[in-house]
Parts: sequence; structure tokens; C-alpha cells
Amino acid sequence: MEDPQVEEVKIEEVKVEVNGEAHDGSRRTSASSASSASPCERSDEPPIQPRDHKEDHAEDGMLMTHSDPDPDPVTKPEESVEYSLKPLENVTLDESSTAPVDPSHPDISLFVKAGNDGESIGNCPFSQRLFMILWLKGVVFNVTTVDLKRKPADLHNLAPGTHPPFLTFNGEVKTDINKIEEFLEETLCPPKYPKLAAKQRESNTAGNDIFAKFSAYIKNTKQEANPVLEKGLTRALRKLDTYLNSVLPDEIDADSMEEEKFSNRCFLDGNEFTLADCNLLPKLHIVKVVAKKYRNYDIPSDMTGVWRYLKNAYTRDEFTNTCAADSEIENAYKDVARRLAK
Repeated sequence: MEDPQVEEVKIEEVKVEVNGEAHDGSRRTSASSASSASPCERSDEPPIQPRDHKEDHAEDGMLMTHSDPDPDPVTKPEESVEYSLKPLENVTLDESSTAPVDPSHPDISLFVKAGNDGESIGNCPFSQRLFMILWLKGVVFNVTTVDLKRKPADLHNLAPGTHPPFLTFNGEVKTDINKIEEFLEETLCPPKYPKLAAKQRESNTAGNDIFAKFSAYIKNTKQEANPVLEKGLTRALRKLDTYLNSVLPDEIDADSMEEEKFSNRCFLDGNEFTLADCNLLPKLHIVKVVAKKYRNYDIPSDMTGVWRYLKNAYTRDEFTNTCAADSEIENAYKDVARRLAK
């Protein structure tokens, strides 16, 4: 029943220092469009409000198009999809934070979509979302890239019929993205691990319609419909920009006589990543890369909040080291982005 070739697969793990200098060679850093030092100061006060995931379910069907091995199910039917596993790395904070073996430490393995080479990180906003959460939690975990062109028996037995991302937590397989996020936030909690939930409820819904507008825009083939769809995308981005430039309650100085008119915060809910950023940023980066490549669309330069948000994200390892290369993202959309009929 099992393929004998599976037994010959060799698994090698590479340790990476999250806050140190060393990084795996397959990683890509996207900090070229930002300054080398982050303007954000890390906050010691954790967010306190749980995250609402209702908006994600409306997008799931559309988003999964872009984490699927092939956007055309006619040419490559589901049953022909194969997988292979390639351990990417064992992530630790740094040498000084590595504790002795402790039974209380959870055994976590994250399985993410592999790129075209079968080893590097592939284009999948869901995979990056979970990757960022685990990295931000500061927990030690294994990351394994899943090649959608091959299928060893161990993966089939572990999570039959499941596409990445998924994870195992102390041997238990978990496959639902939103439930995984909730579980990690509840289980990896203070005082040992930081809370990542946003304080402001609005931070959880900011930008939640951008990816749907982008998908309609990029898949359109009718020239006459393009201006309307482009305006829809721009309008959704403008709403996000307005929120990012609006002053949050935490930014108001009660002792100051001057009224704060514009926010200078780095991310959706403040100067630190939250669960809301782990959900939105991977999608927003895809929008930026793909819209430019296939529609020559640039996020308007006057959207200072959106550009501040992206540039600050590009200075953080938690984002750049979990992100697929631009070429991977562009290649994933080459059959999804439709040419406009003349």
C-alpha cells in the first residue's frame, strides 16, 4: 500500500535564530522597500480583546483558489494531486532562550505550502498567517513545506484529504485555520507567551473587503468592466488607509493640550503585530505584488497609512521571513489573472 520510495525520504532540520543574525538560505527578506531599522518600539503591554473571525468565512472559498496547486481543476483533477514533505526549519528565539528539554513545552509542527522548487515557501496567505502567529508567540516549532506534486504515505495518513496549512499540536492534527488561531491564542497564553489579540474591535475588520475586491478585479476579462472594478479596489484600500491614519484611544495623550489629528502607529492596532495583522498583511502584500504585475496597478501614493503599514511590516522578520518570494506570488497568479479583451 505504501510507496517504497517514501522510505528513502531524508528529513533534515535547520535551526534558525528568530531574533539573531542567522537565517535559512531558502528564506526571502522583503525589506528592500523600507529602511533597515524599524521605527516601531516593542510594547510590553499585551492586547486584551479576542479576535472576531466571522469575516474570514466569506472569503475562504475565494482565497483557497490561490493556495491550490493549480487554479485550473480541469487540467489537474483533485485525485491526481500529490504531496511530499520537506522540513524547512526548527524555529527558536535565540541561543540564550533555548531551555533544557521540558515536558511542558508543546510539540508543534506546522505544514505549509511549498513553492515551485518543492522546498521554499509557496504562495498561501493562510500558511503565512499561522507561521506569523507561531513566530510571534515565541514558541519553538517545526515548519515543513508540502510539495503539492508528490504524496508520501506519511502525509496521507497524517491528514488525509487536507491541503496545507495544518498543524499538529502534541500529536493532535488541526486543520481549521480560524480554530487553530483561537486554539493557539488560548493555549499559548500569558505569562509564558504573549497575547496577540487586538484591543480595538475595528482592527479585526479593517481591510476585510480588500481581497474580495482584488480577486474580482484580477480575474476580470472585460475591458469595459475594468475601471469599475479598479475603483472598487481603490475604495476598499482607501477605507483601510482612513483607519490606519485615524487616532486610536491609546494614542491620545490626556495631558496634552494639542489634539492628535493623525496616527503614526506602525500596524493596525498599535506598534506591535496582532492577530489582525497576521490575517490582513499576507493578503495585502499579494494585492500589491499581483496588481502591479498583471494590471500595472499601484497602491496610490497618497495612501500614507497603507504605505506606512506595509513599509513597517517589511522591517519585521516575522513578516518577511514567512512570506513567499514575489516571483512565487506572481507565478501562482499567472493562470488566475485574466487578460483584458481588447
